[in-house]
Amino acid sequence: MTVLSFDESGVDVVYEGTEFRLEKKLIEDAVQKPYPDVTDHEVLKLIEEQPTLTGEPRRIGDIVD
Repeated sequence: MTVLSFDESGVDVVYEGTEFRLEKKLIEDAVQKPYPDVTDHEVLKLIEEQPTLTGEPRRIGDIVD
């Protein structure tokens, strides 16, 4: 299971027991859109090859507000 914790400057990730951080700029470059418009599902797709996506995607801008 992957755990994502969003804030204004990036995402703290726990993936298969390993903790790391994805900075805002890295996410924007990878997804090619502004950080607030990126969804949690898009971030999961950056981390996992075939993530289990449940529920509606949520914009980071909505999550951190």
